[in-house]
Amino acid sequence: MKKISVDSLVRANVKSLSPYSTARDEAGESFEIYLDANENPYNNSYNRYPDPAQKVLKNEISIRKGVPVNSIFVGNGSDEPIDILYRVFCRPGTDNVVAVAPTYGMYKVAAGVNDVSYREVYLNSDFSLDVVKTLSATDSCTKLLFICSPNNPTGNRFVISDILDLAEAFSGILVVDEAYIDFASGESMLDYLDKFNNIVILQTLSKAFGLAGLRVGLAFSSEKIVSYMNKVKYPYNVNVESQRIAVECVKRGVDEQVGEIVRERERLSKELNEIECVRRVWPSEANFLLVQFDSPLDVYEQMLSMGIVVRNRSSVPLCEGSLRITVGTPAENSKVIEFLKSYKGGLK
Repeated sequence: MKKISVDSLVRANVKSLSPYSTARDEAGESFEIYLDANENPYNNSYNRYPDPAQKVLKNEISIRKGVPVNSIFVGNGSDEPIDILYRVFCRPGTDNVVAVAPTYGMYKVAAGVNDVSYREVYLNSDFSLDVVKTLSATDSCTKLLFICSPNNPTGNRFVISDILDLAEAFSGILVVDEAYIDFASGESMLDYLDKFNNIVILQTLSKAFGLAGLRVGLAFSSEKIVSYMNKVKYPYNVNVESQRIAVECVKRGVDEQVGEIVRERERLSKELNEIECVRRVWPSEANFLLVQFDSPLDVYEQMLSMGIVVRNRSSVPLCEGSLRITVGTPAENSKVIEFLKSYKGGLK
């Protein structure tokens, strides 16, 4: 197992921080009468604060993912653990992070919010990862390295051995964002969590589990890194209803829906490849397709006029001329195919 000194990477103020502690944390058990948190005593299902440790939800996630409870962080969407990692490890105005490009935009936004220099390393023209070039962008002040796999907006997964090479060679924290892993084939980086203490793996219940509106994000890492993340988070960061529904959903599973989405992704890809206005459909292991068009702006505008919203990525480097199309229901996908088959062309 590769071991780095996590403590040496953590900001000094975070190491010395005394986290907020609730009376229920300190009591450590269930009681009959709660008069500790100045809550309204009349039960309406929401009068009590949520469990700040999300114990029931973490237990269900532990069972499903095969990860110890103490290695699980639950956040308000995946954006919260991303921001917390900046606050734990990155000194404003001093440290930097590295990320591949193009990729998920919140890594860069979080860097700006936290006054941390953000360095982009462009993927190869086929969207593959250049390990040497990525590592060469790091230095002694690089605390975080972000890899999204499957990647947004390109849809492809990076080779696991390349990610492992980064984890082995990088002296900071490698953050592997697996938001779309449920739609992908092959193994997850969770299989290597016990081999590296400098990896944080992000997942979410927003995509495959269909809970985007409840904002439940997951991070998996060493017990030490998770303990620092818990130290920095706000105490009641995941609300009562989000925890309750997430527990039900994790127990129930979503294999049937995920299977249909993957089948629809393949159908949509096949159909789009045969349409005249489509220049290229990139292979995808996510729940979306990156599609290059001859006239992307006109296609985008006409789709809007038809009541169909897609993501315009035509100005993103390496994605020129492309729209990102999420895989919808069979009926929604058929409507997209029908429109594009009837499209007559327009603005480049």
